[in-house]
Amino acid sequence: MNGTTITIDHYGVSKLVEIEVLEKDDKNIRLLVRGVDVPLMNGLRRIVISEVPSMAIDEVVVIENSSILQDEMIVHRLGLIPLKTDLDSYNLPEKCPCKSEFGCNLCRVTLTLDAEAKEGTRTIYSGELTSENPDIVPVNDKIPIIKLAKEQRLRLEAYARLGRGKDHAKWQPVSMCTYKYFPRIEISTKTCDVCEKCVEACPRKVLAKTDNKIEVRNLIGCTLCQDCVDACPQNPPAIKIGWEEKTFIFGLESTGALPPERIMTEAIKILDEQLNNFEDQIKVITSEES
Repeated sequence: MNGTTITIDHYGVSKLVEIEVLEKDDKNIRLLVRGVDVPLMNGLRRIVISEVPSMAIDEVVVIENSSILQDEMIVHRLGLIPLKTDLDSYNLPEKCPCKSEFGCNLCRVTLTLDAEAKEGTRTIYSGELTSENPDIVPVNDKIPIIKLAKEQRLRLEAYARLGRGKDHAKWQPVSMCTYKYFPRIEISTKTCDVCEKCVEACPRKVLAKTDNKIEVRNLIGCTLCQDCVDACPQNPPAIKIGWEEKTFIFGLESTGALPPERIMTEAIKILDEQLNNFEDQIKVITSEES
């Protein structure tokens, strides 16, 4: 696990923040962040969900549809298919130089679908969408779109663009983004009689009995639910659950549109930009009042 120390500097106040990667794979990342408070963590979470852009199908031209599903239902399903996103090659429509409502090759990607059931019923999957850009494709080829009966056909053109989750959930780059306090568990060796009731009550298997005592085996897994405290027969309980005020566990799960580390990088960049804009506005107001 890698540890990184960064300095946050706003309004002339510098603050050290320690970040440690607890786990990371292609779609998930979990960080241990020290030296921050709830507003910052919640602000970062909200930006990840609502501000980091990703690609999604926004408009569809249905050329032929002889299936039993209405055009609108098919279009809705297409919009919810996560697409791999290239933030470096495409612009948000409102920031694209073309300024066109139809878009251009810098802000729009065309995907086509031409599927027919010739011999019998078959399921049409996301992998059958053909993109003009091989880098902008569904994150998974096995997402079902529709079932076609014999001799039914579906032909369409779909247009994908960058967007933000605050406009529609289909543009959210994550399926989950959460944070929680870093837990602290204290077990009194004087009053604990090792009855194991706290071990049995814990839904996350945080505690375990070893060498005739109760030990913490999975501290990060603790959800602060207090079930172990309620299960302890001692009065007061021999186990105490708390948390560290300035330390958090931050985790997110990507839809596959963007790597999790890129989502975090973009979120921090957007947060920094928003803070700078806010600082500039305050300076303008202050100067006008003086």
